[in-house]
Amino acid sequence: MKQRINLLIAFSVIALIALSVVQCYLVKTTYDYKVAQFHSEIKEEIATISNDYSDIDSTIVNKKDLLYKQLAEHYIRDKRTKFKIKNALLQNQFRGELTRKLQLKFEREIPNITIDFAIVLNKFIIYNSRKKTDTIFSEKPLIKNKLYGNLASLDNAFLVRNYVGTTSGSSQMQDYKLLTEDSMYVSVMDWETIILKRMRMVLFLSLLSILTLIILFVIAIKALIKQKKVNDVKTDFINNITHELKTPLTTLGISTKILERKDIRDNEVQFNTILHTITRQNNRLQNLIDQVMSSSLGENKIELQKEAIDSEIFLNVIIADFKISNPKINLIADFNTSKTTLLLDQFHLTTAIQNVLENAVKYGSTTISIKTELIQNQFNISIKDNGIGISKNKHSLLFDKFYRVEQGNLHNTKGLGLGLYYVNQIIKAHQGSIAVISDLGKGAIFTIMFKV
Repeated sequence: MKQRINLLIAFSVIALIALSVVQCYLVKTTYDYKVAQFHSEIKEEIATISNDYSDIDSTIVNKKDLLYKQLAEHYIRDKRTKFKIKNALLQNQFRGELTRKLQLKFEREIPNITIDFAIVLNKFIIYNSRKKTDTIFSEKPLIKNKLYGNLASLDNAFLVRNYVGTTSGSSQMQDYKLLTEDSMYVSVMDWETIILKRMRMVLFLSLLSILTLIILFVIAIKALIKQKKVNDVKTDFINNITHELKTPLTTLGISTKILERKDIRDNEVQFNTILHTITRQNNRLQNLIDQVMSSSLGENKIELQKEAIDSEIFLNVIIADFKISNPKINLIADFNTSKTTLLLDQFHLTTAIQNVLENAVKYGSTTISIKTELIQNQFNISIKDNGIGISKNKHSLLFDKFYRVEQGNLHNTKGLGLGLYYVNQIIKAHQGSIAVISDLGKGAIFTIMFKV
């Protein structure tokens, strides 16, 4: 059973992980699609706005074209170095004005988002009439080759467009053509937030589905563990009650056979002894049956006959009776209260406290102390013993029905595991509570608390 449950848990974990990975993959795919869609929208809007840059300011654009021609012709005529031509291109006089005007246009046409941009020069090539090529400049897009714009880096930017332009020579120098290529990169501020807002429904549903799977998984695992626990408890209970019932039944059977003998019937002393034995075993059987029957009652079903009692007198009577049946146990009373009146069911509470005392004896106690305290309108009865104690990981199970403390895999004491369950039910029926402090080998302290 345990092996099957472990295998089922293992397969369930693997299935949950697989489903979570698939869900994450779908979310990532949707995210990538939304990013691509967003980039396409930005490209279309900026393409409409820039329109080959000519609608920004024709005067500035003309200045730019004129600068390109002048630099090309200076290179052809004066043989300026390519380095000087490159510096002149990148340190152009129109960069500040073009940047400002394009920024204003973006703000006006796309007011909902903040865009940073850069126009980066990629190529500056001269073709003469003899079809010879002179490459002044040709590099991959780099921010250091920015013609204008306010971007400081291309790391988080994306390409919007490449613009290739050709320019013919001036009237004085017509035997060449100029080819230029530049790229426009943009970066949208908080673009991740924009994408996530567009995906909020997808993310919500994905998160909800994963959480639902996890919750269902946890519920299923808890149900399996609980079922296993119930099955173990049932098996343990059947074994225990079989053992407990077998002894008095065997004794009754033997006693009945003995009574069939004529010599026993003729001997009054032996006859009475056998009758007493039968009576005791019959009472034991009845007690066992009553204990099982009473365990089916919850605290709300227990009918209490409450009466006002003096707590100290009530406890002294329990202590006196317990000392008679357990003369070898050192029972100490330590009452820090005096004439405290409580409204309690004397019969049920007597049984509950006796169960705690008997449990202490069952599990090796030789000294037990009963202490009373009154703390802020709360009457506490503490029962401390020097028995074998209870490991801390078992504390939460102590008051479960049929649970009995184990030593390894063996129960070293007799009983059905109903005592502390019954105690807890009785205390709850009185609107009180019970707590335990214990560790293995260090005894235990059971504290019963009632409101005064």
